[in-house]
Amino acid sequence: QLYREARECLTLLSQRLGSQKFFFGDSPASLDALVFSRLAPLLKAKLPNGKLQQHLKSLQNLCNYCTSILSLYFPWDGGESRPPPHSAGLGEAEEDPHKRRNQLLSVLVGLAAMLGYAFLSGIVSIQRGGVGPAGRQPVALEEEEEEE
Repeated sequence: QLYREARECLTLLSQRLGSQKFFFGDSPASLDALVFSRLAPLLKAKLPNGKLQQHLKSLQNLCNYCTSILSLYFPWDGGESRPPPHSAGLGEAEEDPHKRRNQLLSVLVGLAAMLGYAFLSGIVSIQRGGVGPAGRQPVALEEEEEEE
């Protein structure tokens, strides 16, 4: 029953797409991203049971839809072995020379924010008190009641 419903869904998608490039005309919409994210793995992956994949391959407009999106937005993935253009030949140091500094600053700002929240919300408090006999801090009355 699940395969039958999935085949029916693919057929309905094929009918809705028709001969258009995208579901809502000539430019992609969020629906195109969602549909492509489900169809492309089904079309490209090697599956143990290929019933649904064979049905998808029989719907030529959906296959063309996936192929055109792959070639338009992922040109390096169309059988070529070169990486995406933005990372070609750049080492980690060349991409962002201040990466380590930015990471450290991010950690410090996060730590300061957490400590600030802890102090302002009362989770952590600092109390000044006198030193009792033998160098011990006096125990507050509230703490003694909680211990009993």
